[in-house]
Amino acid sequence: MSRSRGGTPATTALDRAGVTHRVHEFGSDASESDLGYGRAAAAALGVDEDRVFKTLLVSTIGAIESTGSQRPANLGPHAVAIVPVSTQLSLKAMAVALGAKKAEMLAPDEAERVTGYVVGGISPFGQRPATRGVRPTVIDESCSKHSTIFVSAGKRGLDLEISPFDLVALLEAVVAPIATTR
Repeated sequence: MSRSRGGTPATTALDRAGVTHRVHEFGSDASESDLGYGRAAAAALGVDEDRVFKTLLVSTIGAIESTGSQRPANLGPHAVAIVPVSTQLSLKAMAVALGAKKAEMLAPDEAERVTGYVVGGISPFGQRPATRGVRPTVIDESCSKHSTIFVSAGKRGLDLEISPFDLVALLEAVVAPIATTR
């Protein structure tokens, strides 16, 4: 387990939970790169893009009744999607995974307001509290192909390496096919 020095709300949350993880720091000049933050992180870390996951925020519209699926019990107005940086989020698949009629991407400034993090550094851990408890989270099923994956540690240039199974358990996430290839 890594104890984070100073840290971010994300690293603090993992330290408190006692979850094994590693913190990786790298140059945060990805905003000037054509790669984007996540793909630049994969390059800087020297790992395959399929192991680096980005955290996206969506709003949900028209929640439908649960049909006994893994649908999060506490569906609020916002949800978190976690997909490999080598892919894009399928909003249709995200809505299905949440049991909602529709899901729409949040604007970057809205995602920053909701999570308390800046774009390029939004972590699935340590976000500002949701108004209705735990923010529903869905992670792409491809996470289970890896013993560890990388997600943002809460600021640009800082990633967490964590078991996808620990990530799912700690976030009470649903695992579903929500990514599409570019």
